[in-house]
Amino acid sequence: MSPLKLHGPSVWACFLAAGVALAGLLPRPSIAQAAPVQIAVAANFAAPAKRIAQDFERQSGHKVALAFGSTGSLYAQIRNGAPFAVFLAADEHAPARLEREGLAVSGTRLTYATGRLVLWSKKGGRLDEQVLRSGRFDKIALANPRLAPYGAAALQTLRGLGLAEAVAPKTVEGSSIAQVYQFVASGNADLGFVALSQVLSDGQVREGSAWLVPAHLHEPIRQEAVLLKAGAGHAGAQAFLAYLRGDAAQALIRAAGYER
Repeated sequence: MSPLKLHGPSVWACFLAAGVALAGLLPRPSIAQAAPVQIAVAANFAAPAKRIAQDFERQSGHKVALAFGSTGSLYAQIRNGAPFAVFLAADEHAPARLEREGLAVSGTRLTYATGRLVLWSKKGGRLDEQVLRSGRFDKIALANPRLAPYGAAALQTLRGLGLAEAVAPKTVEGSSIAQVYQFVASGNADLGFVALSQVLSDGQVREGSAWLVPAHLHEPIRQEAVLLKAGAGHAGAQAFLAYLRGDAAQALIRAAGYER
């Protein structure tokens, strides 16, 4: 039997027409669904946010794009038109302001984590309140209290201990808590107030020493997330917030050194 041969443009036209018809039957994601979910994330939450985003992408099929910075700088970017769909702040005040200003969707705020502040040194040994009081260090770093909630908590701690004026000449200010971590890690500061999550690995401080600041020395660091107006029609943004509330994400958050 001779092999089957296809001849003439009419045959190819039939295949093309059939392909177009089939394509028309397949579901097409909307532009809003296909575009990555643009998420603004407070710098202290960078590591768990990356793990949560990976799990969310794998389970949901939605893509995520994360941008990190201090809560204050991200808030300013949102006010200036940055196209973020979701905001994971390091406090409860910035999301509430955005809601009042009409830049966030009312009723979507949620506390996804409560942060803990630590005083960290790259060196080993004992680190506690007495080290602060002794003054035997050259530089101490904290994040800008006007931009970073952890910086505000650090300043409240120093004031509560009556040490704010004493350590002021030795203070180095970072634009975010991520920069504070770098100051200490690089040796440009002996001590720094950072988030517990930044120095924790498998439930232990992975390098140096840390003092867990007693919670009564500063206001609670309640970290809120909110759906922004730019994400109101984005199915992926709404799905991400729902995932953030769930058991899987909350387990990752607790393992990273946060409380609910």
